[in-house]
Amino acid sequence: MRGIAGRQTRGLPTAARLHVADNTGAKIVQIINILKLGNTIRRYPAGGVGDLAKVSVKKGTPETRRQMFNAVIIRQRRPFRRVDGTWVQFEDNACVITNEKGDVQGSDIKGPVSREAAERWPRIAANAKQII
Repeated sequence: MRGIAGRQTRGLPTAARLHVADNTGAKIVQIINILKLGNTIRRYPAGGVGDLAKVSVKKGTPETRRQMFNAVIIRQRRPFRRVDGTWVQFEDNACVITNEKGDVQGSDIKGPVSREAAERWPRIAANAKQII
């Protein structure tokens, strides 16, 4: 029963604010849209751990503010269930700024990374210090 979970609890709707866990210069970002997500009519797009999102930088260096980037969600506060039956919940909502392929733009990731995001994005797993 290994592999990427087919359905993940999506605890971060559109307009949610996230901390940036890398050293790209952005500090706080806001979700604009979740990429590669099949939409349902009259439902706001929401993302979970391991999803690729389009984000806008709200706080950070002057070069990164008011710009749009792609980011992968690595932590969420909403509890989600794993295949083995355990429930996982993090202290904050966090993401890592990437490109479309999943290559991390920063060189360091602060804090733990969820196992679901690490399995789905190998470049994030290579830069992560701690995978939970």
